[in-house]
Amino acid sequence: MTLIHLHAAIATLLLSCSALAADPFDDKFRQLDELLPTPGAIRSASGAPGHAYWQQRADYKLRATLDEAGRSISGAGTITYHNNSPDTLSYLWVQLDQNMFRADSDNRKIATVPTREAWASTREADGVKFEAMRFNLESRSFDGGFNIMSVKGADGQPLRHVINKTMMRIDLPQPMKPGARFSFSMEWSFKVPELNVLGRRSGFERFDEQDKNDLFEIAQWYPRMAAYYDAAGWQNKQYLGDGEFTLEFGDYDIELTVPADHIVASTGELQNPGSVLTAAQRDRLRQARSASKPVIIVTQAEAELAEKSRSTATKTWHFKAKNVRDFAWASSRKFIWDAQGYKNGTTDVMAMSYYPKEGNPLWEKYSTQAVIHTIDQYNKYSFDYPYPTAISVNGPVGGMEYPMISFNGPRPTKDKKTGEITYSKQTKYGLISVIIHEVGHNYFPMIVNSDERQWTWMDEGINSFVQYLAEQAWEEAYPRSRSEPRAIVDYMRSKNQVPIMTNSESVLQRGNNAYAKPATALNILRETVLGRELFDFAFREYAQRWKFKRPTPSDFFRTMEDASGTDLDWFWRGWFYTTDAVDVSVDGITEYGVSSKNPDIEKAWRKAQKDLEPVSLTDQRNKGMARRVEAHPELKDFYNENGDFTVTNKDRNKYNETIETLEPWEKALLAQGKHLYLVDFSNIGGLVTPLVLEIELKSGKKTIERIPAEVWRYSSKKITKLIVTDEPMVGLVQDPYWETADTDISNNAWPRKITPSRVELFKTERGTNDLMKDFRTPLKGKNEKKDATPAPEAAP
Repeated sequence: MTLIHLHAAIATLLLSCSALAADPFDDKFRQLDELLPTPGAIRSASGAPGHAYWQQRADYKLRATLDEAGRSISGAGTITYHNNSPDTLSYLWVQLDQNMFRADSDNRKIATVPTREAWASTREADGVKFEAMRFNLESRSFDGGFNIMSVKGADGQPLRHVINKTMMRIDLPQPMKPGARFSFSMEWSFKVPELNVLGRRSGFERFDEQDKNDLFEIAQWYPRMAAYYDAAGWQNKQYLGDGEFTLEFGDYDIELTVPADHIVASTGELQNPGSVLTAAQRDRLRQARSASKPVIIVTQAEAELAEKSRSTATKTWHFKAKNVRDFAWASSRKFIWDAQGYKNGTTDVMAMSYYPKEGNPLWEKYSTQAVIHTIDQYNKYSFDYPYPTAISVNGPVGGMEYPMISFNGPRPTKDKKTGEITYSKQTKYGLISVIIHEVGHNYFPMIVNSDERQWTWMDEGINSFVQYLAEQAWEEAYPRSRSEPRAIVDYMRSKNQVPIMTNSESVLQRGNNAYAKPATALNILRETVLGRELFDFAFREYAQRWKFKRPTPSDFFRTMEDASGTDLDWFWRGWFYTTDAVDVSVDGITEYGVSSKNPDIEKAWRKAQKDLEPVSLTDQRNKGMARRVEAHPELKDFYNENGDFTVTNKDRNKYNETIETLEPWEKALLAQGKHLYLVDFSNIGGLVTPLVLEIELKSGKKTIERIPAEVWRYSSKKITKLIVTDEPMVGLVQDPYWETADTDISNNAWPRKITPSRVELFKTERGTNDLMKDFRTPLKGKNEKKDATPAPEAAP
C-alpha cells in the first residue's frame, strides 16, 4: 500500500470511528469546584467566615452645608481608616461617585443608543423621548462632579493624591502596617443635579409650578473609602451608573447646615432635637415612640405654611450613626413628617416617613405602615433589625436605599382641571412594594454587605425575593411580583440575556436579570427544590453568618448547601451560570400491565385490545350483507366458534405448571393488578429541573408526584420514567401549578391540551391621509380647550 493510500485509509477509519462515538456527555450535575474560588482560612468551605476573616473600617466626622439657592453642597471633615488586613498598604483609594455627573465622565462617553433606525422611527413607542434628548444635551453642559479643594494629613500637611475619574488615590507618607489607622481631612463641593433631568439615585426636585420650592435627596455627597477585601483587593471598578456601591462599615458623626425652615431626614439618630425642633414636635416624637399608629410630627398645614416663606437663617442638624456603611439625607421645607415606634425582640426602631403634600393621601396612609411591616417580616427570615431608625422619604428618586433611610417615588395624581386627587391600584401597590424593597435593602446589602459594584444580584435579587415574602404577608391576593415563576418565562425565552453571574455593568435587561431571575430562582429553590423548612433555616443561617460582613457569591452558594444538607451545584450552575431555560416536554406514554400468566385473563385482555381497534371501512360497508355460511349453517365448524383468543386446556396446563414453580411473593406480585406507564420526557430548554407530575386516574382522582432534579443525572436531554398506579391513568400534566418557570406549557400535558385564544376583528378604516380634509380643519385658539367640540367643516 502506498503512503497516500495508507493516509486515506487511516482518515476513513477515524471518520467512521468518530461517527460511531457517543455524543459528549453534558453533565449538568458536575460540581462547581471549577468555578468557585478555593476555600481557606478567610472563607471556609462551609460558606461561613473563616477563623482568619478580616475586613477594613472607616470612621467619618463630617460637616456639610446646603446652598439652596445655588443648589450645591460644600463639605469638609475627617476620615479615619483602620487597616485590619494582614497587608501593608502604601496608598488608599477613595470613591468620588459624584464625578459620574461630569460632562467628560465615562458614564457620558460610553452611552450608546439602540440603533440608528430607532432614532429615525416615527412610531412613538420606538422613537426618542423629550426626556432622553434633554438628558443628552444638558449632561454635556452640567458642571457636575466633586471639586476637591484639599486633602491633608493629621499634621495639616497636604497629601499627594491622584484623581482617576470616579476614584482618587491618596499616597500615604508612610506605609500603613496591619493594625494601624490613618486619619486625613478633605474639603470639597459639588453642584446637586436636578434628578428628573440629570440625576441618578440622588438630586433635587423643583416644584416651580406649585410653590417655587425644592426638595433635596442627597447621597454620594462625600468622598467615600473604597472597599479593600481578601477576594478582590481594592475595589477598582469605576462608577458607570449601574454597578452600585461596596463600602466599609464605620461610625459617622455628621453636621448638616440647611435653611432654618427645612426639615431634615437622615441616616442615624438626631443628637440636638432641642436646637432644630419645636417643643410641639419633640412632644409628638415622644408620643410616637409608644403609639399604635403613626403620629404626625410635622402636619400638612404646618408644611404648607412653611412653603410660603423663605428663611434667610440656617440651622445645623447633628446626627450620629454607628456601624453603618454609608450615610444619606434629605432636606426640604415641604416635608410632612410622621413616625411610629416598633419593638420586637432586640429590635427597637422609630419608623418614620417624610413627604411633601403632593404625596398625600397615599403617603400618610401607607408609608410608615409599610416600613414597620418590612422590618417585622424581614426579621423573620434574617435577623433582628439593629438600627434605631428606619425612614421612607418621598421625592424625585424612584427607589434607592441607604442605611436607615430610603428614597421612594410613587405619588397620587392631581387632575389639572378639577383639582381632584386620585391614585391607581398600580400606584398604591407600587408604593407599598418599593418601600418594602428599599427598606429591605437595610438587610441586603446595608448589613449583609455584598459587593454591589460586582454582583448586582446579591443585593437586588436576594432582596427582591424577601420582598416577595413580605408582600404576601401584607394582604391576600397581593398583586403578583417578580418572584412568581410564571412571571419570568418571557425573559427566560428571550435571546437578549446574559447569565446572572455577570458583572453589574455588563448585565442586559437589568430588571429581569438582577432582580427578577435570581428572586424567582430562590422562590423555586424554597418551594419546589428544598421545601420551606430547609430553605428558611439555610437562608437565615446565611444572613446570620454574614451580617456586618462581606459575602461573595460562593459564600452564599456554599452556606445554602451546608445548612440545608443538599448538594445544589446543579441548581446554581443552571440558574446562575447559564441562560438555559426550563422547558420539559412530555413526549409519549405507553401503558403496561403485569401479565398474570392466567390464559383466561390474558387472552381476554388481548381480545379487548383487538376490539378497540378501528373497524375497517370495508367491514363497515359490508355490514349486513348476505353470507353463504348464514344461508348454509352446515358449513360452520369448530373454527367458526373458536378463534385466536380461545383458551385451551394446553394453555391452562402450562399456567398451572408455571404457578407451581413460583414463590408466594412472586404469586402475590402477579395478583396485584398494577398499571404501569412508561413516560418519555425531554429537556428542551436545557435547564434541569424537578418533575412535578399531576396524575389523573380513571375515577377522577388526581395525585401529585414530585421527582427530584437528579432524575436527569444520567441524561440531561431525554429520560423515561415508570409511573405505577392502582387504576388506569387517563391524563398526566408536568408542572401543573406553573412552579418551575417552564417556558412552554403547551407540551406539558398528555394527551395534549387545546390552547384557547381569541382573534380580534377590526373595522376597515377609510378616508385616512386626506390632505384636503386636514387642511380645512379649523385652527384652535391658544386658550381653546383641547377637548372642545370642533367647529363644523368649512363648505367646499
